[in-house]
Amino acid sequence: MTAEPLTGTLLRLRPNEFRLLRDFVNVHAGLHFDDDALVLFDRRLADRLTALQLSGYDEYYKYLRFNARGQYELDEVLERVTTNETYFFRQEYQLRAFKNEILPRIYENNVARRRLGVWSAGCSTGEEAYTLAMLIHESGLFEGWDVRVIGSDICKHNVTFARRGVYRGGAFRTTPLEYRRNYFIETEDGFHVSEKIRKMCYFGQLNLLDTGKSAIVGRVDVVFCRNVLIYLDVRSRRKVIDSLYERLVPGGILLLGHSESLLNVTTAFELVHLSEDLVYRKPPNQERAEPGAR
Repeated sequence: MTAEPLTGTLLRLRPNEFRLLRDFVNVHAGLHFDDDALVLFDRRLADRLTALQLSGYDEYYKYLRFNARGQYELDEVLERVTTNETYFFRQEYQLRAFKNEILPRIYENNVARRRLGVWSAGCSTGEEAYTLAMLIHESGLFEGWDVRVIGSDICKHNVTFARRGVYRGGAFRTTPLEYRRNYFIETEDGFHVSEKIRKMCYFGQLNLLDTGKSAIVGRVDVVFCRNVLIYLDVRSRRKVIDSLYERLVPGGILLLGHSESLLNVTTAFELVHLSEDLVYRKPPNQERAEPGAR
């Protein structure tokens, strides 16, 4: 989609303007875009110029940088240029490993303090966080425990959507029927996540590059950060992974997307072979063997 300025001339994003916008987004969020993303930026941001009554992308860049509402507009940019493809029970083999192997180990390790923390880092519209909560409930291991499933995303709209907890057709493309029956309530506006699952989940807007703010997550036993690193540059990947490492308790587990790995990013984690997956573990009984090791 394109927009027209007040003069009526068709707007087009010039390469130099694209590079300014792309680099600005990269500095803030670590997202990497190749040159061919110019078309995507033009198509998805053009109507913002009309909404703000700006004559061109050069003015839009200045608005983002210097206007008092630039930070709010940057949220709008991120909503439009990021990918939010997700659904319940995505990558089922990992979820089976989580339920059948990881959760029983955590139960044994935490039975004295009766606390469980799981972080969906880059939760999009919430399906992953709610899926994890359903699996925790289904395991039957943590009745009466302090259970927290934290979902964070850089996009404010995604967090609002997740907190609402109402979903439709496409979100259930791989959801087993029994889970849909047991954990959702159907109404005219869609399927509402049941209260017993909602009360386990907490959602907040969070830029994973903001390591200071990430501390509000607290310490967790498991981090799911799936299909996030693939969109980041190398510097940002390392910063995010270091932050996730710090949030994990000793012995905590990190799960990445099927096309992601920590190769050439960090050596702080141990690789653990499960029956259906390879996961990363923060070494037990230590915070970091070699700070900043690569």
